[in-house]
Amino acid sequence: MRVLLTGIAGFIGSHVVEHLQANTDWEIIGLASFRHRGDSERTESFDPDRVTIHYADLRGDLSPTLVSRIGPVDYILNLAAESHVDRSITEPRPFIENNVSAAITMLEYARIAKPRAFIQVSTDEVYGPAAPGQYHAEWEPIIPSNPYSASKVAQEAIATSYWRTFGVPVVITNNMNVIGERQDTEKIVPKAIRSIITGEPVPIHADASGNPGSRFYLHARNIADAWLWLLTNTAPEMYPHVGRPSRWNIVGEEELDNLTLVRMIGDVLGTEPKVELVDFHNARPGHDRRYALDGRKIHEAGWRPPVNLRDSLAKTVWWSVANPEWLGLTDADVRHLR
Repeated sequence: MRVLLTGIAGFIGSHVVEHLQANTDWEIIGLASFRHRGDSERTESFDPDRVTIHYADLRGDLSPTLVSRIGPVDYILNLAAESHVDRSITEPRPFIENNVSAAITMLEYARIAKPRAFIQVSTDEVYGPAAPGQYHAEWEPIIPSNPYSASKVAQEAIATSYWRTFGVPVVITNNMNVIGERQDTEKIVPKAIRSIITGEPVPIHADASGNPGSRFYLHARNIADAWLWLLTNTAPEMYPHVGRPSRWNIVGEEELDNLTLVRMIGDVLGTEPKVELVDFHNARPGHDRRYALDGRKIHEAGWRPPVNLRDSLAKTVWWSVANPEWLGLTDADVRHLR
């Protein structure tokens, strides 16, 4: 089997490669632009006999030469996207244009490549906020709150149109917040680790009453395993036999409010974290206090997450201490923790 992976040098993409190397004999072809949060340091564990990386700017079509070099592929995993809400708020036009263009480029390529499945990676945020006790099931109404989630809705809609018009075997997956080693410090877990080590307060978004937001967190290796499970255990549903593409929620096993998450990181480090509760709407317009997906469909189909949240959180913390450069720190900053 040959799988084409966009965003291969990104945080999640690098974990997908490691998971595929450990659990399959597949050949892996990756596309990366290194314009955003891609980092060549994430590719050091890649097996050069099995992994090939091509430079590609997905804002434009793949050249015929690149298409020829990629060769035939069985599966496409379309991960590449800008993913940070704050940057989508400060610069919405280039953010949205990038994500829409990336989806169109890969779907146009899929018309030529004709893979067995095309996984379009999406997010819990497309459904908008979840009220207490509410869990969004697949294909509930889509109500994005910010430019990032709107760009992911656009990707889903374009993918669905290619599924129906051109017969591209699209599978949409919506996942909740992903954690793990090598994540960019704009995300809450590495940001909290860094702040606790340096003694700075960790900003936590909360409502006017001081109630922090909550999420279901899952390790990157879990989502990689879910995608592999979907590719090897299911087949894309196709039009006209059904009226919409296959869609799966991928959810962590435990919901945590962000204050609890930061305190858990502090417990691992043996340090009481300083926190700063920030009015979420004033600090981040379009921010939603709670997201929650219903994960029963994929659970009932047979998938189980292989990595425990609390163990993987501790592993992520200590990996970051052992590799402080990923936090923008030095060995001297973390020596007292070793």
